Amino acid sequence: MDIKIVGKDLKATEAIKDYVAKKLERIEKYFDEDIDALVTIRVEKNVQIAEMQVTVKGDTYRAVTEHADLYASIDKDIDILERQIRKAKTRKERANKDDSIKQKAMEGMAVKQEKIEDEILKVSYYEIKPMTPEDAKLRLQERKDRFMPFVNIETGKVNVIFRLKDEVNFGLLEPEA
Repeated sequence: MDIKIVGKDLKATEAIKDYVAKKLERIEKYFDEDIDALVTIRVEKNVQIAEMQVTVKGDTYRAVTEHADLYASIDKDIDILERQIRKAKTRKERANKDDSIKQKAMEGMAVKQEKIEDEILKVSYYEIKPMTPEDAKLRLQERKDRFMPFVNIETGKVNVIFRLKDEVNFGLLEPEA
């Protein structure tokens, strides 16, 4: 653990340094990696302010408290940092758990998809009404569907009108014979 203590308008005594190092051991138990801690202590009017910043593997945790007693302010900072670290670790663990659950579900779906071959998986029913291709185009514009089957009044055969990928133009499928 790398601890740097800076005093502004207040001298960082050996007692304060030892106290901070002892309290930061509570934070150290949450990490296997090396911890960098920057502790700034200062006095403003009748208030002692302790500011702690702990950096571990790119993550930074910060706490600033003020109290009439510097040691009480350091204790509050440690409590705040500990809460932040627990919360962040819980959030990461949940994210990892959710990712693993999603991954297992996707693997399960992949297995299921591999088993199904040459099957009709979905059936959709459409009402086919007699109309002109122009009426069918107007009807399709009103709806959100990509295509619409209809009976062409002019030929008496089933046609399909569909939206092209540009979402502006349309295509028409007509049987040959």
